[in-house]
Amino acid sequence: MGKAIVSGFAHYFDFKGRASRSEYWWFVLFVMLVGVLSIFVDMVLGTSLEENSTGFVEAFWNLITFIPSISVCARRLHDVNKSGWWMLLSITIIGIPVVLYWTIKKGDEGANRFGLNECVSESINA
Repeated sequence: MGKAIVSGFAHYFDFKGRASRSEYWWFVLFVMLVGVLSIFVDMVLGTSLEENSTGFVEAFWNLITFIPSISVCARRLHDVNKSGWWMLLSITIIGIPVVLYWTIKKGDEGANRFGLNECVSESINA
């Protein structure tokens, strides 16, 4: 999990390459858990501007994880040989299950048009 989190933030603006299922989902889990924690911190500190609005800590967390979340999703779609632009399909309600399926689907074995599979390249270099 730690490796996936570090990778997600280390490749902040990197929309090239591929991300494995585990890298993507561990990063998503981390972002969601800290997001929930930030809501509780806002409630305890009373830092939300209005009732039922986003608090300062939650807004800050959303701001710093917005671009890394998009980039790791683009790299995840690259792993299944889809362009990162396909994530825009999730803006439509009908497109959410399609993008979800692609993020759950096993990545391509070996190389595809977005590069070599990281798991394969690590085992070759070992």
